[in-house]
Amino acid sequence: MNSLTTLTIRNEYRSPQNDVVQELFIPALSCAKIYKRSVGFFSSTSLVEITKGITELVKNKGQIQIVASPKLSDEDVDAIRAGYEKRSEIIERRLLGELDIEETDYFRNARLNLLANLIANGFLSLKIAFIDSGNEVGIYHEKLGVFEDFDGQKIAFDGSMNESRTAMRYNYESVNVYCDWKSEDRERAQSKINAFENIWNNTEQKLTVVDFPSVTNKILEKYRRQNIDFSVPNWDKGFTDSVPSNVHESSPDYRTGEEKSISFDMLREYQKRAINSWMAKGCCGIYDMATGTGKTLTALFSLDCLRKHDNGNLSVVILCPYIHLVTQWLEDIEKFNIKPIVAFGSSPQRDWKEKLKRAVDKRNFCDNERGFFCLVSTIATFKSDFVQGVLAKNRKPILLIADEAHNLGAQDAIKYLERMNFMYKLALSATIDRHMDEFGTKFLHSYFGEKCIEYGLKEAIDAGYLVPYDYIPVVVSLDSKERESYAELTKQMAGEIRISPKTHEKCLSEYGKKLAIARSRLIAGAKNKLTELIKRIEPYKNENKILIYCGATKYSEDVHGFDSENQDDVRQIEAITMNLYEKFDMRIAKFTAEESSEERSSIITRFEEKILQAIVAIRCLDEGVNIPMVETAFILASSTNPKEYVQRRGRVLRRHKDKVKATIYDFITLPYDLIVAGAMDPSENEMYSTLIRNEVARMTEFGSLALNKSKTLSLIDEIKRKFQITKQMNAEDVLYEF
Repeated sequence: MNSLTTLTIRNEYRSPQNDVVQELFIPALSCAKIYKRSVGFFSSTSLVEITKGITELVKNKGQIQIVASPKLSDEDVDAIRAGYEKRSEIIERRLLGELDIEETDYFRNARLNLLANLIANGFLSLKIAFIDSGNEVGIYHEKLGVFEDFDGQKIAFDGSMNESRTAMRYNYESVNVYCDWKSEDRERAQSKINAFENIWNNTEQKLTVVDFPSVTNKILEKYRRQNIDFSVPNWDKGFTDSVPSNVHESSPDYRTGEEKSISFDMLREYQKRAINSWMAKGCCGIYDMATGTGKTLTALFSLDCLRKHDNGNLSVVILCPYIHLVTQWLEDIEKFNIKPIVAFGSSPQRDWKEKLKRAVDKRNFCDNERGFFCLVSTIATFKSDFVQGVLAKNRKPILLIADEAHNLGAQDAIKYLERMNFMYKLALSATIDRHMDEFGTKFLHSYFGEKCIEYGLKEAIDAGYLVPYDYIPVVVSLDSKERESYAELTKQMAGEIRISPKTHEKCLSEYGKKLAIARSRLIAGAKNKLTELIKRIEPYKNENKILIYCGATKYSEDVHGFDSENQDDVRQIEAITMNLYEKFDMRIAKFTAEESSEERSSIITRFEEKILQAIVAIRCLDEGVNIPMVETAFILASSTNPKEYVQRRGRVLRRHKDKVKATIYDFITLPYDLIVAGAMDPSENEMYSTLIRNEVARMTEFGSLALNKSKTLSLIDEIKRKFQITKQMNAEDVLYEF
């Protein structure tokens, strides 16, 4: 067992010039019999930073003593001043309140489980300090620490650093160190050691230091998810083995320092196959994976594997079509010890441009991991002159990861990709082929390379990674005015057919495309859908976990996934919200472009907590927003683009605790009901053949994997027979047979 005297210890550590965790804390903890710390603020996140040292201390049967100050709100302080309650009661309530915050992140829960087990096994003792001065309250704000080894040698330190990951990893902090075996340090060291003992024993004047058994019990009750047997060899496996050896070598500007407690072995077999295939193809390719099957995690492990094989010269650019997708990537990226540069117009990183410039300069200078950087950007920001100009100066290999990559097949995105010399490329999409855009689809396959995996909904459902579902088509009819409008728009569209100069195939003019959008909106907003929805949702009026999709709208870039909805869409969603509230007193919220990002986040939280029974949304939930607890979906409108309805189905099928299966109600729009259709002249039905073929195509796709698919097949056969459309179908119609 090493002594503290064998360590190389500086008199002072200043971050970011020095890594105080790697240079002082971990080596000293590995030698220590006891670690004593009094701070103004303690966070369990600090355990992640010093886990390697803690594991050695515990193996040596050492002890940790921590004194910290509570975080009091203004209301708490006012209550203490007014003497409404005893100070100790207010402090205890505040501490317990902090522990009531739910943690849903696996990695944070693992950290908190470690904290609880250290307390339960007697390795860690925690006390609370506050200033005792009558009806005034003060915060204990000193930062003091002592390491003592088994030979009785001691290191004392003080400075500005609190016991938290942010302080240890990111802040500009200074720590002064005094070794009691050095004559020049002995007096200062003993002074600090005596000060801690007075604090711990509650003998420091005007400072009150007490135990709060109720707080300790709450930590054990809430966060001790599983026991850690500290007597078993390798009990720390999973805490230290998965920490990359080069974490401390990486630039603090671009690394989180967060411990990565995930490993390649946790991936599913199809994810491993995808990564191996991608590596074998020169790290270029496409992951064609169904929504909910783990594309993001697979991509991040792909990045991790490539970094290990590229001698530290790699950087990465991750492109997302919308801001909310950027935000979701950030949560997963940090689990891989990466702190990304976040680039979009309203980025919380106000200095992201400067960070990117410095990162590229450093990357060009460094031939190792220290030059690594990760840029996460919206497509719109990537296309900006600034980003294009800075990335063009990079001289080292870059990996491009394109999320929802089908968006990059658009004409205005292609030219920006072609300017960049990305050595490695990875496209992610559940629907890589672009609907009615052969040119864009060919570009994507040519640019990114071959598919490394095709993992569809059927495979995911069969394997249990997505839940099975019942599919219930709900047939509604256009009213007379809607049929008249549909017929008129169709006639106008016929006059707007042109020959494409690129493909030499038939296409609509720009005005014709606007007419087509107007026609699709008419179908989406058919009035009879509201009446039928009220009838179908009544059995669920006391249920929750309900999602209702309304009319589609056009996406725009560098926003939260959508732009201002068409007024017909807005009127429909408002009518649904009002009717469900008035008729059934349902707790319901709309999810549209009108809500801010904070409001949307609140809506999802309240939905998860069952405060809301249902969410009524337009297209903004199609890409990237995860609400896995949804069990029942009512789809009032879908475009003819398979990408849209395939994504919607996958989003509803995500697994969630206690979720056995999902139910999807799909509103099928026909020009008139089936009884009338059977009596109509075939020439009359011809006017609506495109509408009917599109609805049948979607029913066929949805029904093919449903638990009750036979019922859907019967309805499809009846529609084909009544509308006499079977022989009219041709190669350009997308139809999937069972």
